[in-house]
Amino acid sequence: MATRHHARMAVVSLLYAFDLGNQSIGEYTDDILEDKKIRNKQKDFALTLFRGVMDHLEKVDEAIEKHLKEWDFDRLGSIERATLRLGAYEIMFTELDTPVVINEAIEVTKAFGSEQSPKFINGVLDAISKDS
Repeated sequence: MATRHHARMAVVSLLYAFDLGNQSIGEYTDDILEDKKIRNKQKDFALTLFRGVMDHLEKVDEAIEKHLKEWDFDRLGSIERATLRLGAYEIMFTELDTPVVINEAIEVTKAFGSEQSPKFINGVLDAISKDS
């Protein structure tokens, strides 16, 4: 049975695909989530997150860019950008506890990102949470 963590991992995968140029990924979310065995409540959760990020992408990206100290947004790795987009959306537009959101983003990054990514993700999301 899928958990919210699995749902978030799937959303990061969808956002990653979008970032790599698959602009029509939204048309295939049901199939992709089914392939990952994300169903019922967790599927609804994942779809809400994915659609939320896409609906608020400009504001989410602005918040991320604002808190990148010595990084250029376009130089971010696609996994880091996808994870930051999801985390920033959850902090800015949902009622989920910020420490939970940040911890989940760190765990997703540990699974997909580089060795330095979790610390970077933590710093940017923490800064965003202080603005929200």
